[in-house]
Order: sequence, then C-alpha cells, then structure tokens
Amino acid sequence: MSRIEGFSDAVFAFAITLLVVSLEVPKTFEELMAAIRGFPAFAVCFALLFQVWWRHYRFFRRYDLEDGRTIALTGVLLFVVLFYVYPLKFLWGIFFSQIGGGRVEDDVLTSVQAPTLFEIYGAGVVAVFGILAAMYGHAYSRRSDLGLTPLEIVDTRVQIYSNLALAGIGVLSVVVAMLTARFAPQLIGFAGYIYFLIGFAEWGLGEYKGRLRRRINTADTSPA
Repeated sequence: MSRIEGFSDAVFAFAITLLVVSLEVPKTFEELMAAIRGFPAFAVCFALLFQVWWRHYRFFRRYDLEDGRTIALTGVLLFVVLFYVYPLKFLWGIFFSQIGGGRVEDDVLTSVQAPTLFEIYGAGVVAVFGILAAMYGHAYSRRSDLGLTPLEIVDTRVQIYSNLALAGIGVLSVVVAMLTARFAPQLIGFAGYIYFLIGFAEWGLGEYKGRLRRRINTADTSPA
C-alpha cells in the first residue's frame, strides 16, 4: 500500500465519520429513536461513499501508478468527496423523512430551493465519477507501459465507460432539475428518479464486457 492509498483511506474514513447520525451516545429513549430514524439515510450515504471508495481502491489494485497526474486526480477526488458529504446527508435525510410520513418544513427546504439541491447533488455526481473516469483513462493511455493484457485492457475501457455513464446520468439529472424548476416545479422529483438509470447502465456495460471477454478468450483458444 502506497502513501497515497493510506491517505485516501483516511479521508474516506473521515467522510464516513461525518455521516454518523450523532457522535454522542443517546441519553434518552427519544434521542435513541431519533438516531434510529436517521439510520436509513446513513446506510444509503455509507453505501454511496463505499461505492466511490471501491472504484478508487480497484484502480490502485490494478495499476501501479503513482505519477503526478494520478496523485493530482486523487487529491481532487478526495476534496470533492469531503465537500459533498453534507449535501449527500441532507438530501437523503429529507428523502427518508418524507417516506416516513414526515413533512419538510419551509425553514428546512422550500419547493423553490429543491431544484438547487438536486443541481448541487448532480454536480457532485458528475465531479466524482468524471474524475474516476479520468483516472482510468490515464491508466488506459499507459497500457503499454503497464503491460496490460487484452482482458485487462477491456476491463479498463469498461471502467472508463461506467464512470462516464454515471457522470452523464448526473448531468441529465441536473438538466431535468433546471427544466422542471422553470416549467413544472411539481415534477422536481423526476430529477431524483433519473438515478435509477444507473442500474440499466451497469447492466448494459456488464453485458458488453462479457461479450468482449468471451471474444478474446475464443481467439486465444482457437487453433493457430
């Protein structure tokens, strides 16, 4: 493990600490129930941060890159992750509060402010996965120096497409938020539903990756 990996893990651990519902042990039953009600939002935020950490971790496990560009991109990624911890927690806290039947007070979030919240969240998605795409793109450009096999080259390309797809979905969500804010404020929720496209994108890329890998394996096993 390099120093940049150790530093990255420490930053991700700190970001998860900032997501904790409460840093204090509940002193009353009401405080305990308030912490439990905040658990679903914490679980989703934790899963999202873990997904970013996992993609970053796999990058360093696959490629022996510690050059200036890799370090710079990692630094920007960690900055964005720390900056977006609170918008992430705020958005999902409101989402689960509404699911639980609660009402969001105007002093917390108004209907006029909701599109801006989705725009901020979407900008974070674009930034995080755009940076990851740039990191994998850098590794792909150094594929000869790294001695990547044909299968590893395919995996690298798919990772670039995957991160670009997620960044593109973030852009689409921002566009939907801006359009609904101007023409149909009551439909602002669609800016959030856009993220369900991530499942379809990952499924499609998984199928594409499988076909490429089978093609390479067939070529390797065919008689000369």
